Amino acid sequence: MTEYERSLTMPAPPEQVFDQAADVGRLDEWLPGDLHVHAGELPAVTVHEDRTDEDTPALLSRRKEQMRLEWGTREEGSYAGWLQVAGIDGGASEVTVHLSFFDETHDPGEQRVAEALDRSLHRLEEQVRLRVDAPGG
Repeated sequence: MTEYERSLTMPAPPEQVFDQAADVGRLDEWLPGDLHVHAGELPAVTVHEDRTDEDTPALLSRRKEQMRLEWGTREEGSYAGWLQVAGIDGGASEVTVHLSFFDETHDPGEQRVAEALDRSLHRLEEQVRLRVDAPGG
């Protein structure tokens, strides 16, 4: 098993950050560009990966009371992950994303995963900023 984790501070309270991250209809706005989530009857979702042009049955669980998203493959158990939002001083939040690959064939490698996690966190931060800076925020 291989695990990866990245964190980033965001300029908004945890509830706003979590609401942005957990909006199933807006996941494509911050997930890696080659992953697309199509919601079924939650927690069931399908993840399409452009790199392999495959659809994978997955689960997505939103736990607002814990400010946590959890996901993973449904049938093959090849990967799982979570996103945790924690409030920090000054009304900001720290967002941590963790990925676990149980099947080496699904692990794209440390550099690709680190870059994808960093890009995703920065994309989420941009979406949060747009929401916070919008009139009526």
